Amino acid sequence: MRPVYCDFGTQTVSRRAWLAGAATLVLPPWQAGQVDGVVRRRVLFAENPFQLGVASGDPTADGVVLWTRLAPQPLSGGGMPPTRVEVGWQVARDEGFQQIVQEGTAIAAPQLGHSVHVEVAGLEPDRWYWYRFRAGSEESPVGRTRTLPAVETMPQALRFAFASCQHFETGYYTAYQHMAAENLDLIIHLGDYIYEGAGRENLIRQHTGLEITSLEDYRNRHALYKSDADLQTAHASCPWLVTWDDHEFDNNYASQVSEETGIDEVAFLARRANAYQAYYEHMPLRRSTVPRGPAMQIYRAVPFGRLTTFFVLDTRQYRSNQPNGDGKKPLEGEVFDPQATMLGARQEGWLTAGLLHSETQWNVLAQQVMMARVDRLPGAGGHYSMDQWSGYDVPRKRLLRFLENRQVPNPVVLTGDIHTNYVNDLKVDFDRPESTTVATEFVGTSISSAGDGMAKAAYTDTMLAENPFVRFHNAERGYVSCKVTPDAWRADYQVVPFVTRRGAPLITRKSFVVAAGRPGAEVV
Repeated sequence: MRPVYCDFGTQTVSRRAWLAGAATLVLPPWQAGQVDGVVRRRVLFAENPFQLGVASGDPTADGVVLWTRLAPQPLSGGGMPPTRVEVGWQVARDEGFQQIVQEGTAIAAPQLGHSVHVEVAGLEPDRWYWYRFRAGSEESPVGRTRTLPAVETMPQALRFAFASCQHFETGYYTAYQHMAAENLDLIIHLGDYIYEGAGRENLIRQHTGLEITSLEDYRNRHALYKSDADLQTAHASCPWLVTWDDHEFDNNYASQVSEETGIDEVAFLARRANAYQAYYEHMPLRRSTVPRGPAMQIYRAVPFGRLTTFFVLDTRQYRSNQPNGDGKKPLEGEVFDPQATMLGARQEGWLTAGLLHSETQWNVLAQQVMMARVDRLPGAGGHYSMDQWSGYDVPRKRLLRFLENRQVPNPVVLTGDIHTNYVNDLKVDFDRPESTTVATEFVGTSISSAGDGMAKAAYTDTMLAENPFVRFHNAERGYVSCKVTPDAWRADYQVVPFVTRRGAPLITRKSFVVAAGRPGAEVV
């Protein structure tokens, strides 16, 4: 059941009045059963229901999605009864909520794990707001969010960061602490927000239970990750744009195909439905993305005035199976299948139409797997990832040739997935290093996945020699911070030297600039 929203206008209400009428109803013990039709408005919680924090996302020029989830026992199914609970929300111009501009109520329903997705509209463009929630006598943390510039305006600058791959077990999220301090307009998450594997011993932190498959499993795993204080701080600092990769469901899956053999397709799709629903429940996404069983459309376009359009992509749900049995293989056989697809026909058509009609200065593909065709084997021959775009030669060339032939203004590709930093010059034909650079690809490393990284991997020099279009490679942990203006794009590779203990400093390892009208990154 989708939440119902009521807008109570712009009346200013004091904090005392907002919390007045403290709960007089104590929810009794319950057993799993049918949801009743009563909406509980006055509830007394035995424990804080806002332990998973708050978030905002998918902003527009006049609105944004506000998110929270009621979960007094977040790691044990949430700890809520099978009943609907009213949740109040407020948006203000100031952190002290003296200038409240909108408020209303939402229904936290058990069908969606008592998550709340409020789609606020009617706000002023290009300005900051603060928001909070209330349930019974409990008040959420305060989050900060912003609207985007009006679509017809040309902003002077956009500051955002992108990140991916935050394996809870292998490291702390110190990078998010630094990211939140950068005063960013947006944060983009490119996938692997959770990992689905069973808990392992002797790691920094531990997953609970076996590999997750049920809806409650996925809810508990998301709640475990959301319990991290640094991640909550980053979510509360500014709006996020999110998309998934594979670990939000199952490693290296391709559409309806598991990486494991002998998996029943019906059971696999039932598990995918559980994963997709839990993902929606825990992300600041619009109601248009509510999953329909094992299907959920997450690709969308988000313009930042006339400066930038982010085309947020999904390279998992619609792709063909990985060629040649997955893994790292030579470029042969199914790699050149003319029927292969990475995006699916509908998404690819939507993307190319959007790029054709785009009127923004920069056009950004925010997606999951590396587009550059990187050879990881020194000398003759080659080993290429079959899970990345290099395993899908025909659709990769088709997309890059489209960018070149249609002269799409200033295309930039943002990529996650591989726990390593890269800067790549993208070419239609990587066998001809002298050929035109069509776009720039910035690949970000992991927040924590794979544990402490290395400033210079042992194979870096050889790998760069094998791939002359690779401008930078680094295997530390961190994120990429970007400043975009009408004239140039600057990418700062922000790294932390360790994640296996807390307190890591932030280091700007290297910075690159792409000048508008000249594809290809240059070291600052």
